[in-house]
Amino acid sequence: MVTPVHDLIGIGFGPSNLALAIALSESRAPALSALFLEKQPSFGWHRGMLIEGATMQVSFLKDLVTMRNPASPHSFVSYLHDKGRLADFINQKTMYPTRLEFHDYLEWAAARFEHQVCYGAEAVTIQPVPDGDTITHLDIVAQRGELTTYRARNVVLAAGLRPVLPPGIVAGERVWHSQELMHRLADLPVERPRRFVVVGAGQSAAEVVEHLHGRFPAAQICAVFSRYGYSPADDSPFANSVFDPAAVDRFYDAPPETKRMIMDYHANTNYSVVDLDLLRELFARAYREKVAGVERLRVLNLSRAVGLETRPDGVSVHVRSLVTGEVEALGADVVVYATGYRPVDPLDLLGAAGQYCLRDEQGAPLVGRDHRVRTRPELRCGIYLQGATEHTHGLTATLLSTTAVRAGEIVDSLASSVLEPVQ
Repeated sequence: MVTPVHDLIGIGFGPSNLALAIALSESRAPALSALFLEKQPSFGWHRGMLIEGATMQVSFLKDLVTMRNPASPHSFVSYLHDKGRLADFINQKTMYPTRLEFHDYLEWAAARFEHQVCYGAEAVTIQPVPDGDTITHLDIVAQRGELTTYRARNVVLAAGLRPVLPPGIVAGERVWHSQELMHRLADLPVERPRRFVVVGAGQSAAEVVEHLHGRFPAAQICAVFSRYGYSPADDSPFANSVFDPAAVDRFYDAPPETKRMIMDYHANTNYSVVDLDLLRELFARAYREKVAGVERLRVLNLSRAVGLETRPDGVSVHVRSLVTGEVEALGADVVVYATGYRPVDPLDLLGAAGQYCLRDEQGAPLVGRDHRVRTRPELRCGIYLQGATEHTHGLTATLLSTTAVRAGEIVDSLASSVLEPVQ
């Protein structure tokens, strides 16, 4: 049996590879056959954090297409028009749709490319296919009920983010990562929870605290973090320009010490920071409760969660004060760790193909400006990365901000040098 060969196989079908599918469909270059493998049974993007009322932190103009092609029929504006809500959205006078609405937009766009996606297919490894002294094809082995092999001339890895828990912490019935919030709340182990503990100081942590505080009016919500207070995100115009497409060029061309400086200076545009309006709302709630003498929202700042005990009827979180060193055992029904994410390591997926990829002094893959991994000359296939290139392309690597533009750059690279090795 002859294995069909695709010009491109995309691993993962979240916003990044969805944007790539759209860019391929809109390209004026000769058509490339593409197939996408997605381990989820259907399209979904951070479903566990689709909190009612929570808004996006980026403008709707940074959708899947607009920064690349403002006239695209796959834009958020086209979605609104198709749904009959364009005038209503305009009347809101906002640039930031709710997360629920933006997710609906992504599903709307993804539905147009279902014929190119194998859902329920989890990529396991990638194997080179030798042809004499060169390698012109890659076999992607995926688990889809049984192991299935797909062959391609090029691969685009967009496997997304992996939730991070502190060392020694294992998720369970009463121990959650914030990414599972809405799913877990649907199966809450107690009918009337008395206390939640939320560990973390970023946007997700603040959203979890706000949601739990409003949803369970009889429960105490304890927010644990090592800072004095939640830090506001710097979304001022000059700082936000670090997410512009032109900033990717500047970051890529910068020497290593400048790259580190940029990351240090501007980490507060994205990491461990909170939208200012949400921060103010939480402070106002805490203040009102102080006035009323009922402290349902308890902020344990300058503190760190240092231990955890699980019991059939709850958990006990050990919280140490960074000022006094004293440890308090907080009994709770549930502890939620809003402790962030890290990109899936592409080298974990590359398998035997990884030996052909060149790496820097830290062991990270060397990546060209066109998002193609630099490889040994005998590998003629293109291996492209989406979302695991912060070390080369800057802060936007894991964000929506340049997703549309990046997809276009990858399509241009595929069209111009689809079988040429990157030197």
